Amino acid sequence: MIHQLQNFIHQLHLPILLIIGIVTFLGFYFGKVMKYIRLPSIIGFMIIGVLMGPSLFGILSEELQYSLAFITEIALGFVAISIGLELSLSSLKQQGRSIIFVIIAESLMAFILVTASVFLFARLNPKMSAFALPLALIFGSIAPASAPAGTVAIIKEYKARGPLTKALYSVVGFDDGLGIIIFGFASAIAKSILNSQTGIEVSFLQMLLVPLKEVFFSLIIGVVTGVIFTFLIRMLKFKKDYFILTFCTVLIVIGLCHILHLSLILTNMIVGIIVVNSLENSIVHKIGEELSEVMPLVFILFFILAGANLHISALPSLGILGVIYVFARSLGLVGGSMLGSVIGGADEKIRKYLGLGILSQAGVAIGLALIVKQEFVGLGADQAGSIIGTTVITSITATCIIFEIIGPILTKIALEKAGEINT
Repeated sequence: MIHQLQNFIHQLHLPILLIIGIVTFLGFYFGKVMKYIRLPSIIGFMIIGVLMGPSLFGILSEELQYSLAFITEIALGFVAISIGLELSLSSLKQQGRSIIFVIIAESLMAFILVTASVFLFARLNPKMSAFALPLALIFGSIAPASAPAGTVAIIKEYKARGPLTKALYSVVGFDDGLGIIIFGFASAIAKSILNSQTGIEVSFLQMLLVPLKEVFFSLIIGVVTGVIFTFLIRMLKFKKDYFILTFCTVLIVIGLCHILHLSLILTNMIVGIIVVNSLENSIVHKIGEELSEVMPLVFILFFILAGANLHISALPSLGILGVIYVFARSLGLVGGSMLGSVIGGADEKIRKYLGLGILSQAGVAIGLALIVKQEFVGLGADQAGSIIGTTVITSITATCIIFEIIGPILTKIALEKAGEINT
């Protein structure tokens, strides 16, 4: 029945702009419906995406999603630069060393708990026992990756303000950078183990240089672009021109990240950090105002496309391994953020609620899973690398559906409990 419906819709050959207009219209009003049942608007956007995607009507087909991928990248660019604009040195000094302890603790605890849990499960499974450690290391290294768009969307929607809000901006911004490094180390070790099974020797240092270069050049490009941006924006007189320059800058950075294979989230965030710490508060405030005008539309499009990417048919493949990953990652992030807050002497609100606000996971995690699927083909004995790649991409895709649904809801609850939003 569903296939017949999708075939009928495809035969209509609807223009792409009509499709974008319809889904944006539906997403906008369905987001408003969500508010009546005290759920974040982005849940409504994602539901429309799921309904319009391959899971049901197929209007947002995989081919169309591929054509519209630039919208997702632009949205992530805006999210990243928005995070950076919240990370002034004065704000980071107010948070003190506690935020560093939180970021390190939540990332490492998620990595350790997921790695240990998956390893124990795989060792007891005859089909996976031969490559239990490489498989566990990959799952563990993907666990720290967050989806900053979900967290930032909730903060923007409810105009949250306070110590927890500031901490969330810092954590979802910096833990992607740390996550890339952790993934680089873990995947290098996993490849070495698999290669040793077949007698192939590959330099561990060579494999490790890839993620380190990604982080290093993301920092360099971000700093240079940020400096150029601050110089150019001082020459502008009208506030409306600020957005045009910001828009151009985000697109240029995304393009450079494509060419150089860098993290567009980390690079754009660094641009924002340079801007907020180099310009007068009045200019930064005006940039923020201009971004706040366009961000609601960006979020509607982004989360509709995110919903379209969530294939409900993948849920049955969740299995025991997926359930283990969901619980171990959640426990690691929540427990790690509490531990880091205690060690760093963070505010009580941060200690209690920050872990609930960082559970969203989507694009970055799926991106890392795709890297594993591509780079592990042919590694190890008996096609172990290929099996790992298929297992990881299937499980991460399914678990991201869970995290993208519960993540924003728990972020809203955390901010409410902390008294930083009015509902």
